[in-house]
Amino acid sequence: MNTIPARPATAGAYPRPGLNAYSFHELLLANAKEASTGMDLFAVCDFCAQQDIDAVDLTGYFFPGYPKVPEDSYIFRLKRHAQRLGLDISGTGVRNDFTTANTSVRAEGIGRIKDWMEVAAKLGAPVIRAFADSQSPFKSWQEASGNANRETVEAWMAEALWECAEHGQRFGVMVAVQNHGDFIATGEQHLSLLKRVNHEWCAALVDTGKYLSADPYADIALMAPYAVNWQIKETVQSKLDSPRIDMAKLLALIRKSGYRGYLPIETLAMGRTDYDPFVEVTKLLAALRQAIKETA
Repeated sequence: MNTIPARPATAGAYPRPGLNAYSFHELLLANAKEASTGMDLFAVCDFCAQQDIDAVDLTGYFFPGYPKVPEDSYIFRLKRHAQRLGLDISGTGVRNDFTTANTSVRAEGIGRIKDWMEVAAKLGAPVIRAFADSQSPFKSWQEASGNANRETVEAWMAEALWECAEHGQRFGVMVAVQNHGDFIATGEQHLSLLKRVNHEWCAALVDTGKYLSADPYADIALMAPYAVNWQIKETVQSKLDSPRIDMAKLLALIRKSGYRGYLPIETLAMGRTDYDPFVEVTKLLAALRQAIKETA
């Protein structure tokens, strides 16, 4: 029996704005190298409060010592900071590669996700993001897998994700599989993987900028009923020359799916030399809020 039923459309949609910390990744990475520069996760939370954003997705890469888990003292200090600001922590995420033929790399990814599920539980975050694509900047999933066929690679991934979901169930943390335009480039491919995992603690993180089909909105509509988290991007395919996201159209699809939860926005430089996350996040946030209002 399939244990990932689509959410009923009668659930009553209630989408709320959120922010993914990755929007500030250059500043966060700079701060990780030199504490007197850039910004840290506490400052990201401050920005969210200033902008009346309801929740923040705190990407694991920007915690001290990543990929090792941070000290409890840091986790709870950050959690308390968010609480003081009235912010929910909607999720976190780490890097993993389950497309590779290297079993040690797959096992390392499983272990990392399990460790950070426990971090997520301490933060009060209900979701951890996992990738469904090759994480090598130089290899596609075909190359990473040693040119194994799609069926074989999907089986590797499903086995790894199922193990992660089993661990997540113990700590009350969902593993949300993100489409990233490589192994998963369409909604059908996304859903196929989830059905193969077949675990109620494994669902979708819908990245609106990483379906590479002729009609990304059709992919979004297919996957919205299975989503437990989102990344709302500026453009449809996360490229500067890609069409801007039609926010009203997107919100109509999300509402139709009955999704009740946060919609973290994420802006990217996409080659822009004048990219300013403070400006671009504010613009995208305004567009999201307007669409929420228009489609209410």
